[in-house]
Formats: sequence, structure tokens, C-alpha cells
Amino acid sequence: MNYTGVREVEVVVIGAGQAGLAAAFHLRRVGGVPDRDFVVLDHSPRPGGAWQFRWPTLTYDKVHGMHALPGMELTGADPQLPSSEVIGAYFDSYEQTFGLRVHRPVSVTAVREGGEGPPWTEPVGALGRGRLLVETSEGDYATRALINATGTWDRPFWPRFPGQETFGGRQLHSSRYPGPEDFRDARVVVVGGGTSAVQQLMEIAPVAAATTWVTRRPPVFREGPFGEAQGRAAVALVEERVRQGLPPRSVVSVTGLPMTEAIRQARESGVLERLPLFERITPRGVVWDDGRVVEADVILYATGFRAAIDHLAPLRLREPGGGIRMDGTRTLRDARVHLVGYGPSASTIGANRAGRAAVGDIRRLLAADSQPADGQAGLAGLAGSLAS
Repeated sequence: MNYTGVREVEVVVIGAGQAGLAAAFHLRRVGGVPDRDFVVLDHSPRPGGAWQFRWPTLTYDKVHGMHALPGMELTGADPQLPSSEVIGAYFDSYEQTFGLRVHRPVSVTAVREGGEGPPWTEPVGALGRGRLLVETSEGDYATRALINATGTWDRPFWPRFPGQETFGGRQLHSSRYPGPEDFRDARVVVVGGGTSAVQQLMEIAPVAAATTWVTRRPPVFREGPFGEAQGRAAVALVEERVRQGLPPRSVVSVTGLPMTEAIRQARESGVLERLPLFERITPRGVVWDDGRVVEADVILYATGFRAAIDHLAPLRLREPGGGIRMDGTRTLRDARVHLVGYGPSASTIGANRAGRAAVGDIRRLLAADSQPADGQAGLAGLAGSLAS
């Protein structure tokens, strides 16, 4: 069937980062045809997911735990090239190799119920509902299932402090970090205890007039190997929050910071000497409740990100705790909606596995609904492929 002004597909994938491309690969693998059975929408200007926006001095050899996409290894990369360039080229080659036909730049503004009555609510079985309407900058899509892989890059988290609006210097988030030269001869306060905070602080310190590192909790540095058992334990902690309907913490936040030789030297030199979170910001710097004062020209917030899922708000997926409860990748409030690269699948290897799991679940869901009901024909396209 054709809806007036609306394109019909079986699955819409939102986002073409690691998780979205992995999902698209598995949709292709089970027989789905891009632009007929499924469509991949990405708001970024070019391939590379969030990697394309990483700061220029983050070279590929500094990247921790980049896991290859399914079906195609990343080989022969120059470790001294910017990670944005290396991974952007890899993702581009991946999209071309598997013919994923990613639509970009396309912004998704909302996902909502398709409406009342036919053709939106034709008889269905396991879905129990009709189609979802995906509203985008290139037009609307009617879909039976949705794989949301929008990640976190578009929602940098800015903490709020008393007096923040009075600061006379510069304030920026680590997502807009331009490289160390921008901080030459400046007094810089870096806020945050994650990998980005540490990497950027270590770059800034040699050129800045002074640096101060501030974290909410004492940082935990991880010595020794990080094996499969430790990885499972870390993911389990993130999964528990998701099961409780709470906003997920990142996997990195529960694994600790890997101790490298560069980090060891920075700790010994005093660059990574950490102070607790300050009480307020003044026009000239930051102040603690014990009277300590640090004057600053720049405050850099390396304070992480939140899931970019505001476009899903019309579906009312959130729990009272602010998170989305899930069974695997499927949201408990709507069996048609899968989140990949969210919570426990936010790591690159987790995103690969989540993409495969989401497609397997959708395969079962659509296959069940492809059976004729009340004299109606079964689903065509992808559903037929998935049922085979």
C-alpha cells in the first residue's frame, strides 16, 4: 500500500554510527533491501558517526577499544592520522561495500503513532499495533519497526553551578574542544573524570599557563588487563540501571580509566592531581566551600553526554525514574522500538552485538505478523525475508 506523501518501509534505522551500521548490515544479511524494506537515516553531513567530530589531535593510536564493524575489519590504518579521518573513511567504505544507501543529512524530528484507522492500523498479530510514523526533514516514513541508534554526541551534558553566568572567561564543552593551541598561556579548569577529560587535560597542560583538574568523585585508574569477565561485570552494572528504569551510565564510567604510560607520567608530574568539585563560579574563576580560589580564563566541561532520544518523546517510553526499561534492545513499553548503542550497548563491541540482536528480535516479530489475518495478505518485503 502507499500512503499519500508517506514512504512505507518495514524498518527505519535512525543513526549511522557503529550501532546503526551494524544493524543495517544484519538487515541486509537476512535479505532486506535498502530503500525498499528498510532505510537508514543519518543527520551527520558525512560518514563516521560521532567520530567525524572528534578533536583533530585525537589520533588513531590514542583511541581506546575501537571494535571493527561486522563483516569488515579496519586494517592498515596510519596510527598517526586523526581518528576522525581514519574511522570516517572506514565507515564510508563500509557503507559502500554493503550498499547500505544511508540517507544524509536527514534530521528526525519525531516518532509517533501513525494514526487511527486504516491504513495505519491494519490487522496485526505480535505487534498489537499499527505502524509508526517517522517524521523527518526529507519527508515521513511509515514503519513497522524502529531501530534507534542516535547515540549521545548531540546531547552534551552541561552541569550547572551558582554564578556560572557571571564568568568573564570562556566556557566550552569537550565536544567542541579545538585542540591544545587554543589554550596557550591560559589558566584552564577542566571539569570531569572521564577519558576525554584526561586526554584533553594532558594535551593542554604543556601549553597552558596553569591547569586545574576537578572531578565530582575521585577517579579510578585501572591497572592490568581488562578481560571478558571484567567487561561482563561492567555491562551488568549498566544493565541493572536500565532494568530499574533509570537513565543509563556509560559503560566507561564503571570500567575505570586505563593506566597507560602517558597517564602514569602525567600523574607523577602533578598534571593529574585532582581536586573535588568547586562550590560556585565567580567572574574570575572558581571557589570551594573551604575558601580555596582558583582564577581561570577557561572552564572546559568534559562532563559527558546524555542519550539523544528526544524525538521518541511522543511514544512515552520513559519510566518515572527518567530512563527507558528494556528487554535486550527492545523497549518494554513498545515492542516495535529497539534502542542500540544505548546503555549497556554503548561500547563499540556492544553496539555490534546490539545491532544483531535487534534484527533477530524484529525478524521474529515481523515474521509472526506476516501470517494472513482476517483475509488480509501477509507482510511483503523484509517481513517475508525475515520469515524465511
